[in-house]
Amino acid sequence: MTTPRTARSRRGLAVLALVPVLAGVVSPVSAIAAPDERVGWPGAAKRATSTGYGGGVATVDHDATKAGIEVLARGGTAVDAAVAAAAALGVTEAYSAGIGGGGFFVYYDAKSKQVHTIDGRETAPAAMRPDSFVDPKTGKVLPFDQAVTSGLSVGVPGTPATWESALRKWGRFDLRRNLRPAVEIARKGFVVDEEFRGQTALNEKRFRDFPATAELYLPGGKLPEVGAVLRNPDLADTYEQLGRKGVDWLYKGELGRDVARTAEKPPVDPAAGRTVPAGLMKPADLAAYRVAERKPTKIGYRGLDVYGMAPPSSGGTTMGEALNILENYRLSGKTPKDETEALHLYLEASRLAYADRNKWVGDPSFVDVPVAGLLSDEFAKQRACTIKPDRTMGHPAIAGDPTKIVPGQPCATPMPAAPMTYEGPSTTHLVTADRWGNVVSYTLTIEQTGGSGITVPKRGFLLNNELTDFDIAPPAAGAPLPANAPAAGKRPRSSMSPTIVLSNGKPLLAVGSPGGSTIITTVLQTLVNRLDLGKSLPEAVLAPRISQRNAAKTEAERGFMDGPLRSVLERKGHEFTLAPSTFAPNPEIGTVAALEFLGNGRIQFAAEPNRRGGGSALALIPVR
Repeated sequence: MTTPRTARSRRGLAVLALVPVLAGVVSPVSAIAAPDERVGWPGAAKRATSTGYGGGVATVDHDATKAGIEVLARGGTAVDAAVAAAAALGVTEAYSAGIGGGGFFVYYDAKSKQVHTIDGRETAPAAMRPDSFVDPKTGKVLPFDQAVTSGLSVGVPGTPATWESALRKWGRFDLRRNLRPAVEIARKGFVVDEEFRGQTALNEKRFRDFPATAELYLPGGKLPEVGAVLRNPDLADTYEQLGRKGVDWLYKGELGRDVARTAEKPPVDPAAGRTVPAGLMKPADLAAYRVAERKPTKIGYRGLDVYGMAPPSSGGTTMGEALNILENYRLSGKTPKDETEALHLYLEASRLAYADRNKWVGDPSFVDVPVAGLLSDEFAKQRACTIKPDRTMGHPAIAGDPTKIVPGQPCATPMPAAPMTYEGPSTTHLVTADRWGNVVSYTLTIEQTGGSGITVPKRGFLLNNELTDFDIAPPAAGAPLPANAPAAGKRPRSSMSPTIVLSNGKPLLAVGSPGGSTIITTVLQTLVNRLDLGKSLPEAVLAPRISQRNAAKTEAERGFMDGPLRSVLERKGHEFTLAPSTFAPNPEIGTVAALEFLGNGRIQFAAEPNRRGGGSALALIPVR
């Protein structure tokens, strides 16, 4: 949003005057960045790390980060900034998030010192059944790529309801005001980078089959060139109307009818020759949608309190269980041998936690998820009994039974392992903080990169394919339904793991990542890097990643595969394979956005320096 330079300068002086108050100490003038370096100004340089006062934002995209900063500079809260940044991501990261999707919102309230969560996960339409993804003509489950690119995969969006709920409770501005930066980005356009072009190329074939999608993302029938400006006037209009009319325009009004119609009868080009299964969504499904305010998961780790998202997200329970297992060991990164031992334990704890995740976690409105058992210290001790210091355990790890924890029993009661289901690698994450010490950790998604591939005509946004996160194949005859089976009104299981760590009741860290089922291991490894191995937050984010999800082989990035620790872990029986790659030359696992409170009012914001084209982290008032 353009502001006259004199007004910007006055605003900057007013914000700078807050520094001594925010810091609790008088900061030296020399520590404050020069005016042309202040991040609240247009033209602020993109950077992966920023430290300063007054709050800040970290996202995967520089325009989105600046949108959040603009709101903070005008007196908004961390929640206002999160909504503004998320809306901007719906423009510039439209293949990962937007109002056609959902997500999980974790918030620390500085006044009450409480952590709250909002479950804005998409829901299945009322007509959804366990066999809805079975082709009635063949009696077989739809091919996965056909299930993804379909109206059948579209869940009722939860993102606008999440924004409204969060702003009503903790925001200072209304939705209309917080959408203004995104409206401007959509109308004026953003510069296409290699990442956006690559993601478009990945989807080009199916995008061409939907006229509304092709018109928007393949202008002139071609892939957008790097450096070109891509505009989305339809989305600008949609955001403006959403801000003016409120989210009931989606859930009970004309926009919702457009969404339901598009999902029910996907507007595919008849000449495309693509079979696009019809969806089940009706306007009544949107009218019935509600966000869920859930109690966050909480575990103690090394004297800290780690808060995460409860089911249907599996992030809080799986990461919490893995940390509980790891707390039975002393981890260190002082020497390469220490780090190797820590990584061995991290991989084995992840393997066990994923075995339990796959067996037990689903939508708690439909299945009994034993959260207390999964997060108990006793269960963690009994799961750790299968870890050996000198070699890996057998594959796959057997699930434990957290409903039958016998005190003093050496190992948990074993249960048959459940298979891992596919989750799309897309999604996006952001963190924000404000001058009052409030913090947001927010992960949002449309699931696959490009979602369902279906754009709502004249509305400028893609619909999700979130319902393919269900176990879409019905079980064998006579077998019980899995915890994550499709059902009417049900939320599919997720791996999204927005996390906030408190020290003595005050925020220390906030972290999260996209990446499908690798989200949990990405957040877990980042925490282990920071809390156990002695890495700084930027170092913890930068470190090569490895992801073990109860599979025969551990997925790894190139930096690890070519590094010195691989061979030592292989001698313990670990097998590694390069993480799946899309268009990136180097396979990547996750894309972290994080923050850390450093004391004396200073906060460090960290985004990826390289992965996914590099993220953007900006403090409102940076210091050198």
